[in-house]
Amino acid sequence: MGQGKRYGWVIGEKPSLWYMLNMKIGLLLASLGVVLSCLLAGSGLILDFVPTAEGSDLSNHTASSQAHSPSDAYLDLQWDLGSINAPQVWPRTPGSSDILVAILDTGIDRHHEDLAGRVVAEVNFSDSPVVDDLHGHGTHIAGIIAANTDNGIGIAGVAPGSLMLSVKVADDRGRSDAEAIASGIVWAVDRGANILNISLSLSEPSEDLEEAVAYAWSHGAVIIVAAGNGSGSVPQYPAYYPECIAVTATREDGSRAPLANYGDWVDVAGPGYEIYSTLPGNEYGCKTGTSQAAAYVSGLAVLLYSIAIDGNGDGRVNDEVRAAIESSCQQIHESGMGNGLVDGGNAVAQLEHEANLPAWAPY
Repeated sequence: MGQGKRYGWVIGEKPSLWYMLNMKIGLLLASLGVVLSCLLAGSGLILDFVPTAEGSDLSNHTASSQAHSPSDAYLDLQWDLGSINAPQVWPRTPGSSDILVAILDTGIDRHHEDLAGRVVAEVNFSDSPVVDDLHGHGTHIAGIIAANTDNGIGIAGVAPGSLMLSVKVADDRGRSDAEAIASGIVWAVDRGANILNISLSLSEPSEDLEEAVAYAWSHGAVIIVAAGNGSGSVPQYPAYYPECIAVTATREDGSRAPLANYGDWVDVAGPGYEIYSTLPGNEYGCKTGTSQAAAYVSGLAVLLYSIAIDGNGDGRVNDEVRAAIESSCQQIHESGMGNGLVDGGNAVAQLEHEANLPAWAPY
């Protein structure tokens, strides 16, 4: 390493002390909401219900009456899926087994009941002696992106049709460095990764990491990186590199999530408050942070990548996918939140119906 090791941490907060109480109340309220929705639907007052982020500009948005409601047990706790209109995309594509998502994190519990068959390869670049996820952060991220969906258990992933590479670059305390992340990026790209999810934050730049990011982009990968949880506007790495989509986090009402970083270097926002997902040992739980927000953007990128066409003839579609994500966001009336909250339905429309969508290129 030309600049030595740059240490950082996985990005994500532990559940609050009130977690168990909140979850019990949430389950009760969710059940009541389902009953109320059914009653209103029966009266003809509601045709379809698509949750959206309060405060966002959704004037051009229309609900899809054809959206399928999966059978996953904890779907009612996933406010986040509706906020980015992921269910609207599923009838068009659930992702594809041809699309590989690399999760650069603390590892993944590939034996989890809701992740069975999703992880096709794993590697360890961290200081941990094992490839397994003993921390829990990586498994939580993996569930958001690609949990098995409509299987009657657990949660619904944003892109359940995709496959994952588990690239362990953070140790069992959640600590990582630029060398491990750079090595993980190159390894994943060389094995065909189309999407890189990096829910990690470093406070200082690294020449090797910057080169690895550029390598990934030039080989057609979409690189999604968490902006970090410092409640500040100081750029973090690798999120700040121009090839990366830097992601901040929102609450359910569309406002910035607690501790989420912000600034003019942020590109988009994703759901990142009390996000329910998979944990090691067939467990589930909530975490808050830009890590989770980045995972939602990665899931959306998978969906778009599976249907994208190389419109500018450069032999890649990562520029088209990035342009669609960033140009189709729901507006957030708060500074430092980039282009706004990502929107699956709008992004698909951009790809499929706007032939003149400008391709993104590093500035």
